[in-house]
Amino acid sequence: MSDQTPNIGTLRIKTFFSLFKQALSGQEQDYTQGSIRRAVFLLAVPMILEMCMESVFAVVDIFFVGRLNMSEAVSTVVLTEAVLTLVYSLAIGLSMAATAMVARRIGEKNPEAAAKAGMQSLMIALFITVIISVLGLIFAPEILKLMGASPETIRIGTTYTRIIYGGSVVIMLLFLINGIFRGAGDASMAMRSLWIANICNIILCPVLIHGAGPIPAFGITGAAIATTIGRGVGVLYQLYHLFSGKRIIKIRRHDFFPDWPIIKSISNIAWTGTAQFLIASASWMVLARIMAEFGDQAVAGYGVAIRLIMFFLLPAWGLSNAAATLVGQNLGAQQPERAEKSVWRTAQYNTVFMIFVTLVFLLFAQPIVAFMNKDVTIESYAVSALRIVSLGYIFYGVGMVVTNAFNGAGDTKTPTLINIFGFWLFQVPLALLLALVFKLGPNGVFIAIVLAETGITIAGIIIFRRGKWKKIKI
Repeated sequence: MSDQTPNIGTLRIKTFFSLFKQALSGQEQDYTQGSIRRAVFLLAVPMILEMCMESVFAVVDIFFVGRLNMSEAVSTVVLTEAVLTLVYSLAIGLSMAATAMVARRIGEKNPEAAAKAGMQSLMIALFITVIISVLGLIFAPEILKLMGASPETIRIGTTYTRIIYGGSVVIMLLFLINGIFRGAGDASMAMRSLWIANICNIILCPVLIHGAGPIPAFGITGAAIATTIGRGVGVLYQLYHLFSGKRIIKIRRHDFFPDWPIIKSISNIAWTGTAQFLIASASWMVLARIMAEFGDQAVAGYGVAIRLIMFFLLPAWGLSNAAATLVGQNLGAQQPERAEKSVWRTAQYNTVFMIFVTLVFLLFAQPIVAFMNKDVTIESYAVSALRIVSLGYIFYGVGMVVTNAFNGAGDTKTPTLINIFGFWLFQVPLALLLALVFKLGPNGVFIAIVLAETGITIAGIIIFRRGKWKKIKI
């Protein structure tokens, strides 16, 4: 037995690295057959690495801007991002619609219809982002003022906000095209585009913020330029592979013509998907506005904490994206029971990951925040947020998987209704009550987040188990 044990261990290690290499390679796979564990692994690895890069986007700006030692600069980034979540919501809503449509067609073994659905979603995205960009360019100072920014923050940050909103097209396309790739099961391509975008941002951010050689220091404006260029490079990489004809999705000339039934179907999924995230995002905007009652440093601390929370939550979201693809493809292949088993297996893995993250934040919140920010007052707010909010992480992990399972099935209405009750009828009133009425201050906001997210997860699980999502037709 002792002679065989190392051989078994070696075999398992070789199998793991073989699967890991396969997951990164982007080889075409059929996720409607074979081992569910293997399918989850092959999809989850690149999706987690993709979201790791998205989470890096969330902290790079705040890290380098924090080195300016100006709470107004950090507050600008936080308040701009708070409103920018509306753009993210639109991008994610369209992305989930594209993922659901493409995954369902791939499950039906109809890649041509999948490509057409992807192109129609791109047309919708371009139309929407033109409107957003124009409004953001014109009303940037008013947006900051609406969010409770101080006059100094508005003076310093207006250009930053204009650039970020003016370049919102790259945010929209980066999310959407990755949604198309994920729906097709080509998760490695989505991963690579985020890695390229992030590498560009990480290189450009310190150079454009602080200056280097002949390049002048642009301060906080440099962060906006770097982020927009980085995302733009990632989008160019996506577009090249989307139209090259070498991937699973092969867009052809006739796909460029509007197909109104498909556009209508995508829009029906996307608008409730967008509403789902707009409801959640708008509630976070209100929470940021409540934090503004306690000054720029409280807002900055809240922003640092939220960036760090997203840094760890986005990989978990990446894992849950695997559930969306597996649900969509297996429903397309007329295998609803396999779709459900995929969801519960993914939820198990996400729970294990979130237990680890909870321990990290409970034990190391202070040094993590100190690495990101040097202002002691900002640090105290951020540490409190991390320690309190992390208490609900296990619920967040399961809730993400269940939500993405609904979305992958094309049932974006159910999570939307859950969010209305969970965020607007519970979280926001509770945050106001605890923070302002019961005088708990920022900690009242953080406690409300934990309680609301936990309730949302429990409601999602109960409804998911009823199984109506299995009968959705798209």
